[in-house]
Amino acid sequence: MLTILGFAMIATFLVLIMTKKMSPIAALVLIPALFCVAVGQGAQLGDYVIEGVGNLAPTAAMLMFAIVYFGVMIDVGLFDPIVRGILKFCQADPMRIVVGTAVLAAIVSLDGDGSTTFMITVSAMYPLYKRLKMSLVVMTGVAATANGVMNTLPWGGPTARAATALKLDASEIFVPMIPALAMGLLAVFVLAYVLGRRERKRLGMLTLDEALARKPEPEPETVSAGTGTGGEDRLRKATTAGSASASASTGGTGTGTGADADPADGDDDAFQGLDPNRSTLRPKLYWFNAGLTIALLTAMIMELMPIPVLFLLGAALALTVNFPHMPDQRARIAAHADNVLNVSGMVFAAAVFTGVLTGTGMVESMADWVVGAVPEAMGPHMAIVTGLLSLPLTYFMSNDGFYFGVLPVLAEAGAAHGVSPLEIARASLAGQALHMSSPLVPAVYVLVGMAKVEFGDHTRFTVKWAVLTSLVVLGAGILFGIM
Repeated sequence: MLTILGFAMIATFLVLIMTKKMSPIAALVLIPALFCVAVGQGAQLGDYVIEGVGNLAPTAAMLMFAIVYFGVMIDVGLFDPIVRGILKFCQADPMRIVVGTAVLAAIVSLDGDGSTTFMITVSAMYPLYKRLKMSLVVMTGVAATANGVMNTLPWGGPTARAATALKLDASEIFVPMIPALAMGLLAVFVLAYVLGRRERKRLGMLTLDEALARKPEPEPETVSAGTGTGGEDRLRKATTAGSASASASTGGTGTGTGADADPADGDDDAFQGLDPNRSTLRPKLYWFNAGLTIALLTAMIMELMPIPVLFLLGAALALTVNFPHMPDQRARIAAHADNVLNVSGMVFAAAVFTGVLTGTGMVESMADWVVGAVPEAMGPHMAIVTGLLSLPLTYFMSNDGFYFGVLPVLAEAGAAHGVSPLEIARASLAGQALHMSSPLVPAVYVLVGMAKVEFGDHTRFTVKWAVLTSLVVLGAGILFGIM
């Protein structure tokens, strides 16, 4: 019964948000609450929610201060050289813009944090998509899938979880997987090329001057999950990549005197999403900010402190050094406050969903059912089975639930048939391209919120391409004898 109710709860949630009958934040709270009562455990709902909130609180804190930190870094111009290079390549060609989105998302994903990747990618690319009237779900789909493949880096999370769960060395899991992951990333670039060609065919090719003469499409009346409607008027006024991390989805004023300009009437720099004269730039502090960011990422990789603590310290230091005057600090915090509030609110709403799934025993019951449904004859091929199961299971479960709850059972079943735990661990990474678009991943709400895309629209568009990319990774792993 728990298995049926668990799958029914997930299906109900997905149907309601994809058909736009409920907002994700409402569905994340109300649907599990109703199913908790249906299971007969309504009296324990409070305990389950508190436990879920406690488990996700560090994630919420990490996202809050990561948004502030990287928002400030975008404001002060740390990423301007990378963005300029990508945008120079893109020009006004829809195909190049989509490919540039994939390349930028892949490069920034090296830091191992999805929210950072999406903030920088959307900040840079959103003005181009709007000006050329390109499909925004193409941008979110390509960015999410590229980040999903790169999320398998040892410091990205899944590899470390697999190593911990199976008591293996992370490098032994990851290094042999590099050729398969490279094929997955290549598949993302090919996908971006194909989708870009389709956008080019739909819109035609423009010169930069023709693109600048276009008026961007008006902002939608309602915004997606993770974005409040109160900032919509201010969103239309965002002009810079520095403010985009807050303004493109959050309504922050962002750039001081430059924040009141309409991008529809801007020059080439406004179209490119970069204002070289914005008041928040700190060119004299560029190397300090670069060094601080490298030190922060190094400390994350070396696990010197918990990631939320590192971002808290980094945000405080970045604000103090770059904006020593209190009014300027308050302005920067206010510029990013809406994004912080909406994303952290979504995380705590997701805590209700995960708390009920775990507390009622639904996750454990579903995992046991899935593992038990594997035919005995498939035992010698448990690595392939694990790879295939990783697609739906990492989409419908958190990475913690899959890697610590399901993966050990799969590894044990494989060991009984002579399949190495290393092969099982590597195969378990195949589904990460799809996982990054899961409604249980907090960073995806940063992506759709900043891009002002409905989560249901993003899901409908992205899932099929993410599944295809995951299958490419799995197939390459089999072909190369990795699993």
